[in-house]
Amino acid sequence: MSRVTNPASSRAAGTPAAPRSPLRWLPRWLRPGRTGLPGHRPRPVPAGLVALRDSSRVLIRPVRPADAALVADGFARLSLRSRQLRFLTPKKQLSAAELRYFTDVDHHDHEALVALNPADGRGVGIARYIRHSTDPHAAEVAVTSVDDWQGRGLGTELVTRLSGRARCAGIHRFTALAAEDNTVVARMLANTSARLAGHGPGTIEYQIPLTPPPKSTAAPAAGPC
Repeated sequence: MSRVTNPASSRAAGTPAAPRSPLRWLPRWLRPGRTGLPGHRPRPVPAGLVALRDSSRVLIRPVRPADAALVADGFARLSLRSRQLRFLTPKKQLSAAELRYFTDVDHHDHEALVALNPADGRGVGIARYIRHSTDPHAAEVAVTSVDDWQGRGLGTELVTRLSGRARCAGIHRFTALAAEDNTVVARMLANTSARLAGHGPGTIEYQIPLTPPPKSTAAPAAGPC
């Protein structure tokens, strides 16, 4: 998924989007004004090995402050096309401020999970949510996989586990903004309860409700609530 948008700004499907600021490409978590819940102490999130649909395996764990180099390496291995789909604008590199914000997360209002290749320890995918400042029950979501790991179901696995963390944090729905030609996102959402919330020039907005799963089938890598 590329970028994400606040549900308060969502429009009826088929309604043209209002012009956006030239800075709109920046993820919301790089903008000021994000606040957490008073007194919240996030619980630890366990790591876990996951088998993908092609039988390859990844280790999914929470992002850590020391992961800046890992995230930068993953970004460097994205094709120009993948970067365009992720940020909806050409992007050559991540700044030090972006890397710091992408890795210094509180695991409650801002959660991020990274997938590692057990063979070499390099990052192959990452997914994150950021709680909306105006709606504590909604969060923006984004997911990215390096090109040679796309098409294996990695994005779906990351979002499944991220959804578990979001439910634990009291989030009821995700919102996402993707390029209208992002067929990977469209396929990933095809079998979910996601709905079209609106569109803009070259983009589509989605809302994805998070239905609480049976307690006995909660994803093991999602972590305790």
